[in-house]
Amino acid sequence: MSGRDRVTEVPVRARGLLKRYGPIVAVDDVDLTVGEGDIYGFLGPNGAGKTTAMRMLLGLVRPDAGSARLFGRDPQHELPAALDGVAGFVETPTFYPYLSGRKNLELFAAFDGGDAPSRIEQVLEIVELRERARDKVGGYSQGMRQRLGIAVSLLRNPRLLIVDEPTNGLDPAGIRDIRELLKRLAEQGMTVVLSSHLLAEVQELCTRVAIIRSGSIVYEGRLDRLAANPETSYRLRPSDAAQAWNVCNQQSGLRNLRRVGDELVFIAAERTVVELSRALVAAGVGIAALIPDSTALERTFFELTEGSPGQTTERVPE
Repeated sequence: MSGRDRVTEVPVRARGLLKRYGPIVAVDDVDLTVGEGDIYGFLGPNGAGKTTAMRMLLGLVRPDAGSARLFGRDPQHELPAALDGVAGFVETPTFYPYLSGRKNLELFAAFDGGDAPSRIEQVLEIVELRERARDKVGGYSQGMRQRLGIAVSLLRNPRLLIVDEPTNGLDPAGIRDIRELLKRLAEQGMTVVLSSHLLAEVQELCTRVAIIRSGSIVYEGRLDRLAANPETSYRLRPSDAAQAWNVCNQQSGLRNLRRVGDELVFIAAERTVVELSRALVAAGVGIAALIPDSTALERTFFELTEGSPGQTTERVPE
């Protein structure tokens, strides 16, 4: 395969990955496909096999069966070329605590070579650590260490970023900072693969998801199709509940309409909700909130991760 052909390959393609540790099957016949520009969530409970699978993707662990490709290259047999354009970290990144953030970056940049040293100031700006770059890493918060780990990854100017539980152990402010950083990187065209045990995190960040249970993939595809249902429960908070009630009663397609305090609750298809929104605006009713119920997705997620494995997939075209 020529270098030009490799560029057209999807960032990640894994087929039949298997890893055993004695009698324990940590990863069992895992298939993954990550398309260009995806924010791809690898979702599952702690101990489900996410970290082991990610280690195999990066060539850190040899699979007992199956194969992985990063932009068409095999990380088991084509290192370091397979990691060209790829960066990230598995589990918590480690640094020299007695050195400053900038000095740690300088050491990693020297190891990477190329133009990495010239990118230090840029990546410090991206992860918003320029003001603390002279401080010793031993005084950094866990969130700052995670951002520094991403800064190290960005020294390579990657097209694909792979991060393992990037918000694990962080306080709410640290979680917000990491999520916003990953969003910005994706908006700039980077493909991002992140593992998480938090459904809410993957919902907020990801365009596609693979859900893993006991080492096996039980779903791969778009998150919004996981609990696909033509009708969903909605909560409407209008500026005028009485007038909104009249509009809703005249709207076809709404079911189980009821009033709960200053809110209206009903079941409807998405198309009906769009039509209702237009009717409310035409009637002069303001919409303070129109919120779909997320419990259906949560219920499906727990059924997949706590019930019997059964794979459902929607794949990026080969």
